[in-house]
Amino acid sequence: MGSKLSVDESVQVVIVGGGFAGKAAASQLKSNGIPFVLVDIKDAFHHNVAALRASVETGFARKTFISYKESFQDSFKQGRVSGINLQKQTIVLEDNEKIHYSHLIIATGSDGPFPGKFNKASTKEMAIELYENLVKEVQKAKHVVVVGGGVAGVEMAAEVKTDYPEKEVTLIHSKTALADVELQPHVRQTIKDILLEKGVKLVLGQRVSNLNELTLNNVQENMELHLDKDTEVITADLILCCTGGRINSSCYIDAFGDKVLSNGALKVTDYLQVEGYNNIYAVGDCADLREPKMAYHAGLHAQIAVTNIIHSLTDKPLKTYKTGPVTMLVSMGRNDGVGQLNGYYVGRCLVTLLKSRDVFVSKSWKEMGQKMPK
Repeated sequence: MGSKLSVDESVQVVIVGGGFAGKAAASQLKSNGIPFVLVDIKDAFHHNVAALRASVETGFARKTFISYKESFQDSFKQGRVSGINLQKQTIVLEDNEKIHYSHLIIATGSDGPFPGKFNKASTKEMAIELYENLVKEVQKAKHVVVVGGGVAGVEMAAEVKTDYPEKEVTLIHSKTALADVELQPHVRQTIKDILLEKGVKLVLGQRVSNLNELTLNNVQENMELHLDKDTEVITADLILCCTGGRINSSCYIDAFGDKVLSNGALKVTDYLQVEGYNNIYAVGDCADLREPKMAYHAGLHAQIAVTNIIHSLTDKPLKTYKTGPVTMLVSMGRNDGVGQLNGYYVGRCLVTLLKSRDVFVSKSWKEMGQKMPK
């Protein structure tokens, strides 16, 4: 890709959602000269792969929010999509503004607890301030409890313990194995070993039964966490929740009916088209694909969707998307990590070099054509 494409004036691609899939699609459409509108509730892309680093390191949050307007100018629209009219080929915003599409890319992503996710209608500066406030809370805390031992949870615990080794850090996970089920057992065991080496206390195979009654992300002395299988009470003064996310389906669930699964994902063809609609694509977390929900995969989806839109406009065969062996790098603080690449184990030194040092923030700034702040 890269050469400008001459298209009919009726062509306008609308992208709903500006996460990793949405911003990648927008960048590729821009480089090909295809008219598009990217719609997101925020005014800046959130590089949430680095959200956990931004929660512990002063000043880092500014590197994780990148202005859409500076990258995409008038092709960006801040707003919340409330619905899709499939007959009229329009998306409807919360203020009732309608935007017409010839092709639609749904990239609504998923939501989850702060700080791992930030999906609020907000300005870049307001979002940065929230993360900077959390850094101050982490610095004040003596005992931090991380609830959830998936990838976000283990990375969060490692980030806190790396920057503040003197703090007591406990991770509570409902399963006995840490991180993602798609990871090799050796990778998951290494993650556990790293946490133990850093001095993180692990409470595995148990849930916090009173989590809804507790204050999150703010220091409060002597908060008691009750476990579902143990009479032991864990006392902490800061609780960070890193439990699983849910797919953002509210804007399309009414439009697509039986094409929406019970978890909110959209059924897609091998071309990443929503079943029954050859001009509508679902990419990223909202596409029903048997693979981990990751920024890496979201970028691959965007590339296929944009390629197929171009091919449909130029009468070329469409490309299929095939899931392959899992690639996942887990950052365990700036000085450690582990993972697998196309199904092969990747050791700690290499993951530290590839990901852990800057958590890929420079990559996103480069892809959006902007200079990262120091």
